[in-house]
Amino acid sequence: MQISRQDVEKVATLARLHVTESEKAAFAKQLSEILAHVEQLSRYDTSGVEPTATVMGQVNVFRDDVVRPSLPTEKALANAPEREGDGFCVPKIIEER
Repeated sequence: MQISRQDVEKVATLARLHVTESEKAAFAKQLSEILAHVEQLSRYDTSGVEPTATVMGQVNVFRDDVVRPSLPTEKALANAPEREGDGFCVPKIIEER
């Protein structure tokens, strides 16, 4: 699958990133190479391979959940610019196009 400069421009616009012309070409080439590699990997038969999160046999060492007092609502919302009930409000940043 080939990624075009237009695809890179669209993603950059959605992510609100400024991308130069040289970066658009470089990103299109790099992303196309990544997708080609993933496509190559998908050709292998992995039906008998057990899914794993790690190949090293590591085990998570999470601590036990312990109930403890939390931050009071008033203190947590003390620096909020606007409040609505027991929560805070943030300004809308989505633009109409």
